[in-house]
Amino acid sequence: MNRDAPRTTPSGRTLIAGVGNIFLGDDGFGVEAVRALGQHPLPEGVEVVDAGVRGVHLAYQMLDGYETVLLVDACARGGEPGSLHVLDATDPTERHEPATTPLDGHHMTPDTVLALLDTLSAGTGGRRPQRVLVVGCEPADTAEGIGLSEPVAAAVDEAVRIVLKLVGADRPAPATTSERNTTPC
Repeated sequence: MNRDAPRTTPSGRTLIAGVGNIFLGDDGFGVEAVRALGQHPLPEGVEVVDAGVRGVHLAYQMLDGYETVLLVDACARGGEPGSLHVLDATDPTERHEPATTPLDGHHMTPDTVLALLDTLSAGTGGRRPQRVLVVGCEPADTAEGIGLSEPVAAAVDEAVRIVLKLVGADRPAPATTSERNTTPC
């Protein structure tokens, strides 16, 4: 998957989904990041959800007419804890097919969710998103326990800035003009 942030703002409906298990330390990064994202105004057509560990539900939701999906998740790629990556999960040269394992709705990685999309879309007639991006954070500790490690907690605000930029919410709103009648009554 590509580490470079896409240069274009998504068009059409966009879903931002925080993924992860808050009971496994840094695995809760995505959930915490979308909670923080909820404090910011977003462009029309952008929806934010806390998907948590509901991977099958997320896969079905992704087939509901979204052009772009941004998954926010802990993402172990061998970097320093707290480092952030923007990955294009729809780049066919970068897809990582998950190992064949029994489907477990509470332990689905973004790769597993993406692999499930084709099967679900064939059965439901839904359309998979044109683009799926992952804003991932390198975890430090995913052992049982609630709360993010210090370097991952420190990365939440930067992840929010990246997501806002990806959806075009970092730009100032266009100037509006209003006609005002200044004639005395």
